[in-house]
Amino acid sequence: MPRLHLLLLLLAVLAVAAAAAEAAAEKKPTAYEVLESYDFPVGILPKGVTSYTLEATTGDFTATLDTGDDDDSSSSTCEFAIEGSYSLRYQRAITGRIATGHLTDLRGVAVKVLFFWLNIVEVTRRGDRLEFSVGIASADFTVDNFLESPQCGCGFDCDDDGISSSSSLPPPLEPSLLRLRGAF
Repeated sequence: MPRLHLLLLLLAVLAVAAAAAEAAAEKKPTAYEVLESYDFPVGILPKGVTSYTLEATTGDFTATLDTGDDDDSSSSTCEFAIEGSYSLRYQRAITGRIATGHLTDLRGVAVKVLFFWLNIVEVTRRGDRLEFSVGIASADFTVDNFLESPQCGCGFDCDDDGISSSSSLPPPLEPSLLRLRGAF
C-alpha cells in the first residue's frame, strides 16, 4: 500500500511540474522583448507598458501605458523632456504597424519642436541609427540613445520615487540632422 501512495505522489508532482513547464513555455513576451525581436531598442517606449496586442500576420499593434494617472481615461498622457533635446508625449494607447526595422502608421506619440507638438508617424532603423518622421521632416539619432527606457514624468532624470531629480543627469541626446522630406 505505501508504494501506491508513493507512486501517486510522484505522478502528482510530475503533473504539476509538467503544467508549470508548459505555462512557462507559453509565457507572452513583454512589449519591450517584442520591440527587440523587430530590431528596435527598448528605449523607444517609456517604462510602464501594461499590455499590448500584436497581429502577427499584419504587424498591427496596440500598446497600453500606465501613464501614472489614477484616472483610467484614454486622454491620460506620459510626458517628459530629454535634457538638452526634445519633449515627448505618449498617449495611454499607442497604435501602429511593426515590421523588422520599421514602425509605420504610428499614432499616440508626439514630439515638441519649438512651440508645436508634432505627431511621430514613422520610425525606421537604418544600421545603428533611428530615423523619426513627423511627415514633412525627420531626424536621425544613434540607437545607443535608446538602450534604456525613459520614465513617464521625469524621463531619465528620476530619483527612486520616479520624481525628477537634477543630481544625476545622463548626457543629452546626440545632436541629430533634421531633414525636410520630399521638398529637397
